[in-house]
Amino acid sequence: MKQLSRGERLALAAHAPDGAIQAGLSAQGLALDFACFALDAGGKLVEERYMTFFNQPQSPCGGVRVGAVGADRDGFLFQLGRLPASVERVTITASIDGGGTMAQLQSGALRLVSAQGEFARFDFAGRDFAAEQAVMLGEFYRKDGGWRFMAVGQGFNGGLAALVKHFGADVADTPAPPPVSPPAPPPKPAAINLEKRVEQAAPQLVSLVKSAGVSLAKVGLAEHRARVCLVLDISGSMGTLYKKGLVQRFAERILALGCRFDDDGEIDVFLFGRNVHRGVPMGLGNFSNYVREIIERHPLEGDTRYGAAMEAVRRHYFPDARGGERKTPCQAALPVYVMFVTDGSTSDKPLTERQLRWSSREPIFWQFMGIGKGKKSKSKRLINFADSDFPFLEKLDELDGRLIDNAGFFSVERPDEHADAALYDLLMDEYPDWVKQAKAKALIS
Repeated sequence: MKQLSRGERLALAAHAPDGAIQAGLSAQGLALDFACFALDAGGKLVEERYMTFFNQPQSPCGGVRVGAVGADRDGFLFQLGRLPASVERVTITASIDGGGTMAQLQSGALRLVSAQGEFARFDFAGRDFAAEQAVMLGEFYRKDGGWRFMAVGQGFNGGLAALVKHFGADVADTPAPPPVSPPAPPPKPAAINLEKRVEQAAPQLVSLVKSAGVSLAKVGLAEHRARVCLVLDISGSMGTLYKKGLVQRFAERILALGCRFDDDGEIDVFLFGRNVHRGVPMGLGNFSNYVREIIERHPLEGDTRYGAAMEAVRRHYFPDARGGERKTPCQAALPVYVMFVTDGSTSDKPLTERQLRWSSREPIFWQFMGIGKGKKSKSKRLINFADSDFPFLEKLDELDGRLIDNAGFFSVERPDEHADAALYDLLMDEYPDWVKQAKAKALIS
């Protein structure tokens, strides 16, 4: 592993000939926001969509994506070969989230990682800076038909807005986080109109949508509106479930629930293993081969990290918190129902517990499903096993230190273990009580 100094350059062909590189980022002493700018030959942003950061987590070509790298919760995943020819440089920057100056930074690091592991590192600290509020850490650039990296470490006055302006973008036009409390949704069409729409666009889902509607009516949520997010484990042990199509069929059942909760006909999808990936929404127009296609784009990978996935989901729906600590309650018109699917334990348990506690002050409910042997649910209606493969998920289900109970858990031996009606009843086991508590705490407007 090569230790880089400021201004040092490194050819990348020997380390990542395919252009697949990860940049892990860490900082102690200051809260930093990291961003990537894809620049043309004149050093200007090629277009607005090529600024990649927490609220715009992927470039249009997929060449730059936000994602955790190893133990680093912040980082970027690069496929340099996907970048258009107009991109000459990709600059990684950091800016202070809040007050302070870069001189207060205790320590920080930028790590370059390829398929063979970490191959270069650039360390930086407050002693390298003065009153700056942002820094250009490093950049990838084209040279003699290949890509190289340079450790920059150049401080920059004015924070993120000044960086954006420096790279030729209009600060007023840069993507801004959506409001934390969006306006109330317009009136929803009647259930019969929804069923007609599904029948026309996706007749295979009609029975699922009807079944989901019955379960919602049982618990008084027939008119309830929510956003739905599906979070899928892509660790290697899930391979058989994907190959057999079991995850695809389960995802279709969650899409049907999403149609009942929100008639836009889409659900958000996140994948997690060693890294976290946000997929395109799954909807009535693309559901039939959705899981196979998304796994082709994001192959199975080692490790399982619940906390990193939860942080990414929170960043997406509540960008003001950036996936970090939430000290005061957050209100929104539409709550978020997260279906979180895994077949194993996690390597980031402390972070997972923190994410669950912090998100208890947000209008988001986590429904965990473990695939394997274990207790089915806290509900007395369901059978319990003597042993469990998911003691940590059971712990999360009862975790202390939360504003309200914002999680449920059950396990199955196979994703298709339950008939449709039984599954939807199970998904509504704890959610209705959470909705009541969330309204009482003013999390749902």
